Amino acid sequence: MKDEKAHPYFRKKTPDELLKEFHYKQLGEFKLYIGAAPGVGKTYKMLQDAHDLQQEGLDVVIGYIETHGRTDTERMIGNLEIIPRQKIVYKKRTFHELDLLAIIRRKPQVVIVDELAHTNVPNMPHKKRFQDVLYLIERGISVWSAVNIQHIESLNDFVYNVTKVKVNELIPDPIIHRAKEIQLVDVTPEVLRKRLKEGKIYREAKIEQSLQNFFKLSNLHALRELCLREVAAEIDQQLLHSHEIGITGIFERILVCIQYSETAEKLIRRGWRMANRLKAELLLLHVVSNEQLTEEQKKRIEDWGKFAATFQAKLIVEQANGRKPARVIVDVATKNHITQVLLGQSARTRWEEIRKGSIVTMIMRQTENIDIHIVSDGKRR
Repeated sequence: MKDEKAHPYFRKKTPDELLKEFHYKQLGEFKLYIGAAPGVGKTYKMLQDAHDLQQEGLDVVIGYIETHGRTDTERMIGNLEIIPRQKIVYKKRTFHELDLLAIIRRKPQVVIVDELAHTNVPNMPHKKRFQDVLYLIERGISVWSAVNIQHIESLNDFVYNVTKVKVNELIPDPIIHRAKEIQLVDVTPEVLRKRLKEGKIYREAKIEQSLQNFFKLSNLHALRELCLREVAAEIDQQLLHSHEIGITGIFERILVCIQYSETAEKLIRRGWRMANRLKAELLLLHVVSNEQLTEEQKKRIEDWGKFAATFQAKLIVEQANGRKPARVIVDVATKNHITQVLLGQSARTRWEEIRKGSIVTMIMRQTENIDIHIVSDGKRR
């Protein structure tokens, strides 16, 4: 039996690590409900889960809930305690906002704070509601919140291109990464449009306009696919960083290795086709030796960068620093959790491969769970 103390998880932790660990134990947890569009049932599901938690004996309260006049959602509140909202007068109008201090004084185990992307009225402690949520978490209160996929900042341009609707209420992507648990609330576009027609999402005056605009079937299908992919990617990242789960490959990542040759663009196109079929992330790698780059080489790298942007790929230019190309590929693949590597057919002669070793063989020996693809350059040998 191996000595457990030899394992890195059993090593003695540094004071900084212990302090950081203690700090995170004092923080509240963040659970996020995500949907593709209004009306999928995020708030309803959040309230339903809150009742289940309450039955288990946990202290759950509502800090802010937005029912949008939906009868089923209002009914689901039931006997959950509601912390009164704070009244704010701004420009002779009265607004009802989340009362941070009242929640902190009450100090529940879990508080529901709906509408994560909401912008607060001026003169509130924070400009955005997601900042209120972070403030509560820092004070040891766990928060449940909800958001639609179109409110994530990095997806703003994509959502506009699809729906032609400009979304102004946005949350930065790191807020999504902060969630310990993400709950996808999903219904088909057909069911969502049926709910809209039945008046279960908006009042009658908005139904027809919504059906012809944001709730068009093509928009809903695109947003649903985007939502499913984003949630899958986020869960995959959580698995990759979990000490309890050692698997990779739940979300494919393809690495295309390119050199100064006429086949580079062919490789990139092939990699993009693979990535597109698998709905995978595409990365390009060029290994630079320690020699000074020529102007022509600099121009090639610049062109690759533009080519990569066309295919929504990330270009990595890595200095070898004395490492063999195979070692650099292994290092980059490991760092970026690559699941598939695409290589051009080696220009080495058979004698060179016998003497120096095959790059493919080196990569296979030094990695696990990575598929390697060799693309022919079309030349006869």
